[in-house]
This record gives sequence, structure tokens and C-alpha cells, in this order.
Amino acid sequence: MNEAVEAANKNLKKIIQKMVVTYKDWHEILPYALYGYRTSVRTSTGATPYSLVYGTKAVLPIEVEIPSLRVLAEVELNEAEWLYQKRVKKAFDKKVRPRIFKKRDMVLKRVLPNLKDSRGKWAPNYEGPYVVKQAFSG
Repeated sequence: MNEAVEAANKNLKKIIQKMVVTYKDWHEILPYALYGYRTSVRTSTGATPYSLVYGTKAVLPIEVEIPSLRVLAEVELNEAEWLYQKRVKKAFDKKVRPRIFKKRDMVLKRVLPNLKDSRGKWAPNYEGPYVVKQAFSG
């Protein structure tokens, strides 16, 4: 394990040496060197360390100012997903009626089908009636 860390440090040192003007500025260049190291493909894995950690490709700083096809496609996908969720919510809200219970109302409780009953399909669908003792708003 230690050998892998030493090899990574050696590569980072080479990157920093190529980027820095004076040796005193190395700490200012370090974030850029790390970004370059983390977004370059490794031959051993065939992927970038960034994609292995986060599960997606890194968005390069230049892609933020000049959107690439990948970024544009991702934005369109997010918009399409948002529109789909909006349509699903609208369809759900159309079928569901809000129920407001008051104190002393009589209610039935639906029996969920995942509870095992020896009577099978002849088991009752509801339990109750129950009396509402306290009602909460919202």
C-alpha cells in the first residue's frame, strides 16, 4: 500500500515541478496539480480516480464557461426528469383526495396485504371502526 502512495506522490511531484515557477509557489499550484492528477486516466484501472470515487466524469472548468455536449446533455436530462416528475405528481394529485379528520370521527384502518392471514383472500380488507381521539393539522 505504501508503494502506491509513494508512486502517486512521485507523479504529483513531477506535475508540480512542471507547473511551478519558483519552488516557494508549490502550495498555490497544488490544487491544480491534484485536479489534473485525479482527472487523468490510469492505465491500471482504465478510469480516472475522480470517476472511481464519484461515479461520474469530472466537469472541467472550461466546460462551465463553454458548455460541452456532455454537460448540455446532462442539463437536458435533468430538465426532462423534472418535467416527468411534475407530470407524475399532477396525475397522483388528481386521484388522491385529502382527508381531514376531526375529533370523534369514525374511521376504518386498511389491512395491508403483506400481513399473513390464514383466511387468504377471504380476510377482511379493513379493521375497525375506530374513533379519532386527537387530530393533527398538516
